[in-house]
Formats: sequence, structure tokens, C-alpha cells
Amino acid sequence: MTRLSTGEERSHWSRWHDDYDDPGSSLSWRLSVVQQRLRDALDAAAPGPVQLLSLCAGQGRDVLDVLAEHSRRSDVQAVLVDSDEANCAYAAETAQQQGLDVDVRCADASLTGTYADAVPADLLLLCGIFGNVSDDDIRHTIDNTARLCAAGATVLWTRHRKPPDMTVAIREWFAAGGFAEVAFDTREGDAYAAVGTNRLAAAPQPFDADLRLFTFLR
Repeated sequence: MTRLSTGEERSHWSRWHDDYDDPGSSLSWRLSVVQQRLRDALDAAAPGPVQLLSLCAGQGRDVLDVLAEHSRRSDVQAVLVDSDEANCAYAAETAQQQGLDVDVRCADASLTGTYADAVPADLLLLCGIFGNVSDDDIRHTIDNTARLCAAGATVLWTRHRKPPDMTVAIREWFAAGGFAEVAFDTREGDAYAAVGTNRLAAAPQPFDADLRLFTFLR
């Protein structure tokens, strides 16, 4: 895999992924949990096509390694959206090397019109978002998540648990939005990472292609 070698040539969001390569890091732990929850969701998915949508997908590591080895890989129609050009190039190259037919879009993941043709999603990843936007935007995104989902869709999300621990409110907001909690994974003594897995138990909501879900604070 091609990597840029100097910090001056790499964006903040490209360098952010480096901790994935440290097996002892919180980010590496988070990645392993997200990947396992995604495997579980694919194992449980109904026969036939599976629409996967990953917002702020970065280098695609949450998704690509799972699809590369999964028996359902040919069923999955995956769309990965991120605005960082280096990360999108990394994801596209990885997908190509792994023989995956994945749509990597270098675009604004906060705008629902960006992926109007990729909804409703059976698998929706909201990883790496809730720690980088305002609390109001977290709530706004969750309030509109059912607009992106097919019936019974699985949603994976992440957020650190540093004070004030917003994961308490996030879990409540998903419940209020008709999402049943499948799992909430944390690591003892590590406030950095938590992974939520929810399933849409209520009816999906009508899609709105004119929404902005969130704005990154950096």
C-alpha cells in the first residue's frame, strides 16, 4: 500500500489513521471491534443484495478488510464517503488490491444528497463522526439516521467516553429514534473509544436528499 512519507505532505486526517497500526492503541482496539460487529451483521443479513454505506469512511479500514475475507462479499454493494483526498485514494487502492467492487466517493459525507443512490442502507457506519461534531449535531444526525436506513438496518457508531461522557445521551437518542441496542463495547480503563451497535426496530423514515447532518469542528 502506498503511503506518503512526510508529515508535511499528509493531512491531519491521513496521519490520524497511523494509530491503527499500533496494536496497543485505543484506535486499533476500536477498529477490531467495529470490524467484528460488521462481520456479525453480515453473517445475520438476509439473503440477497446488501447495501452498505460508510460516512466519513477515512481509509476504509472498518469495511475493506472485512469484505475481503467474508463469504458475502459479492452480495455487498458498498459506498464509502470521505472528503480527504489522500484517504480516499488509500481506500480505492486497497479495494482494488483486494479485488473488491467498492464505490469510494471523495465528497462531503454530511450532505445526504451525496449518497442518495446508496440508501436505504442495510448496514450504516457512523464511525469517527460523533467525536468531531457538536452535541447538537450528534442529536441531529441520530434524529435523521432512520432516513438513511432500510427496515431492520444495523448502525455502527463510535465516540470516546471522556468527560462529559456523551455516549449515555447518544444511546438514549438512538433508543428514542426507534433503534434497539445490539451491543455497546468499551475497554476497561480506556475512556478513548466506545463502539455502539444498533438495529432499526421502528419503521424507516422517508429519505431527504437536502439535509446537512453535521459540521466538523476542525
